Amino acid sequence: MTIVSAMNRRPPAQSANVIVETYPGYKGEPTPRAFIHESIRLEVREIADRWETAQYSFFKVLASDHHCYTLRHHQEDLTWELVMREES
Repeated sequence: MTIVSAMNRRPPAQSANVIVETYPGYKGEPTPRAFIHESIRLEVREIADRWETAQYSFFKVLASDHHCYTLRHHQEDLTWELVMREES
């Protein structure tokens, strides 16, 4: 298991405030298993969707709090961001 912080090279006040625990996906890519946001650890219950662009991998996940989140992984600098939370 790998833990990667989204604290990348920006000051902490501007960080995405998410830490993602990953496992190697079917192609060896980092795939979210759980994440910590605002000091709360949420397990990924299901990966509802995933897609890629030239720089990012996106994961729409159903978390243990029954909400959907979209996590974005920057493939070059290996950072994560929480880009959206949907109420269920």
